[in-house]
Parts: sequence; structure tokens; C-alpha cells
Amino acid sequence: WTVKDCLSHMAGTESMLAGEPPPDVDVSHLDHVRNDFGAMVERPVEARRGISGPEVLAEFERLTAHRLDELARMDASDWDRLGWSPVGEAPYRTFMEVRVFDCWMHEQDMRRAVGVPGGMHSGAALSLGRLGKSLGVVVGKRAAAPEGSTVVIDVSGPHEATFALGVTDRARPLGDVPADPTVRIATDLETFAALGGGRWSAAAALDSGRVELSGDLDLARRILDNLATTP
Repeated sequence: WTVKDCLSHMAGTESMLAGEPPPDVDVSHLDHVRNDFGAMVERPVEARRGISGPEVLAEFERLTAHRLDELARMDASDWDRLGWSPVGEAPYRTFMEVRVFDCWMHEQDMRRAVGVPGGMHSGAALSLGRLGKSLGVVVGKRAAAPEGSTVVIDVSGPHEATFALGVTDRARPLGDVPADPTVRIATDLETFAALGGGRWSAAAALDSGRVELSGDLDLARRILDNLATTP
């Protein structure tokens, strides 16, 4: 996706949430669309191919202003209402957390594309937390960390976090951070998000010098190679 495509995607989603009908466009010619969800995501982007960037931006600003007004008028029962979300049936508040995360990730995509880093405050803390929730699957299943091993991932930046996991049958969060874990990975928030979103490969992140590994280096590399859990 280009910068405009990212904006088209976000505008299309907010358009749907505002009650506007989804665009009826053919995306069968796009090789990267492999399922119904992928087609649903791609249609708003394809529908805006012939619209200029400034027009898409104006639409996005109009839609987000409308949606913010709608959200401000919701009460607790609205936020607790169960319904469809990209992560399965969930309260509406969870759906909106996913929206914040998705928009923040695409903001980072656009910032990297135009060479304007930043945006590490609004939405960043929530996004860091959502990325952290996927680490059990990454460590225990994808990287196949052995029974009894411990993994610590330190993320630095405006929002810092330390994720500690231990493998007992499966990878689980630890209450205390082990002083001498099997693996310790240290990186910054931007790099952690780029890895978790599949934007950077492990090799690219290591070559950048923004990731430090210690302990069992083979396991550490398997974890890095499998951090991408968000499209």
C-alpha cells in the first residue's frame, strides 16, 4: 500500500462504521487477496484509486469528526454491547481498541514512508499492550521455546514495557521478571511495532542495530522471526 492507500483503508473502515454501504468493486485481480476478509479490507482501497490524495484526506477528516461525535455520545451500555469485531465477537470497546491499534500502525506506516518519525504518544501505549498480548503464541507455539525456558522482552521509548514469559506446558506471563532469563531481547517501540506488524524482517531489524539479543541466540532469533502477528 501507498500512503494514500493506507488513508483510503482507514477512511473506508470509518465510512462503514458510520453506516455508509461498502463499495461494490471487484478485487479478484489482486493476487494478495486470498480470503473474504482480505477482500473486504481491499475494496475501500480499490474504490478510491481514482480519487486524489487531498480528496481522500478530506473524506477521512470528515468521517473521523463524525465518528468522534458519535463515540462521545455513547453510554456504558453502548460500549459494553457485544458484536462483530476483527478479533471475533467482543464488546464494542474492544472493537474500538482494535481501531486505535490499526490506525496507529498505519500512521506509523505513513510516517516511515515519508520520513517523518513520531506519533509515539497518541495510541502508542494501547498498541504496545495489544502487541504484548500476542507474545505467548509467538514464544510458545511459533518459536517453540522449550519447557522451562524464560523469555524477557524489554521495549524502550516514550512508552516502556517489559514482557516476561515462562514456558510451562505453554508460554505464560510471569509475575516477576527473571534476573537471568533464557533469552532477553531489547528494542525500541518503533522497531517492536514494525516487527509485530510484519513491516520489518528480523534481519532488517538486527542490521539496523536497534535490537539486542542475549542468552540462547538461536531461540532469540526464532522469536524475532515469528514476531509478526498483525497484518
